[in-house]
Amino acid sequence: MSKRKLFREQDELEEQEILASRANQAKRDAMQEALDYFFAEGMISEVLYTVKSGKEATVYCCQAQPSMGVELLAAKVYRPRNNRGFKNDAVYQEGRVIKTGQVRRAVENKTRFGREAQFAIWVNYEFEALKALYKAGADIPRPLASTDHAILMEYVGDRRQAAPPLQYVQLSRGEARQVFDQLMGNVELWLAHNYIHADLSAYNVLYWKGKACIIDFPQVVDPRFNPNALALLTRDIENICRFAARYGLDYDGQRIAQHLWRKFRNAEL
Repeated sequence: MSKRKLFREQDELEEQEILASRANQAKRDAMQEALDYFFAEGMISEVLYTVKSGKEATVYCCQAQPSMGVELLAAKVYRPRNNRGFKNDAVYQEGRVIKTGQVRRAVENKTRFGREAQFAIWVNYEFEALKALYKAGADIPRPLASTDHAILMEYVGDRRQAAPPLQYVQLSRGEARQVFDQLMGNVELWLAHNYIHADLSAYNVLYWKGKACIIDFPQVVDPRFNPNALALLTRDIENICRFAARYGLDYDGQRIAQHLWRKFRNAEL
């Protein structure tokens, strides 16, 4: 290899390293900015590590301030709307009402302000759903605070590791049956309070100390107003039935969904 070619390759490698370093710094800056409020309000003192980087957000394990009464908290920082993974946001947003006319028109016209407003609405919708469902007794992380870009909530796990997703946990048949019953109880509870998760699967259920804890609610829908509600409810339940089938537990997801939907429509929940 000629010296000229060697030097060129070294220059290209150095340039790639510089670009990668800048990209990482930009990510750290964006994360820090999103969490500034939680630091300023004395809720967290340090970001310890990344728990999960998913299709719509990154979750960080944070050191809680002593005044919070717990050692650790989870901060969920949303990706900008154009970097998120949901391809069919409209399916979930049908039935959601934006009451302020100026904001609604901006969202409909897809202006810059409208995109920013819709992003904040998406985050706030999850936070409000978490508050309502936690108050109702659902098995979800306790929500503590939110901004336009992040949600601070209860951390599930310990200092060494976050609680693993149910998808990667090996259970006994009896444990799997208990988890299935727990999840179906939650689905019914949510429906009774006019919520459907709409993206429920073993990937967004955490398992810790023998119990399930359900996460990721930004796409939650209101079954009273969303025309896709029954289809989304059925999909949620069938996903959990597929998890149970790994342990030889045979459940009919469509039948369960239809039964719950009849109870919901007849105000029997």
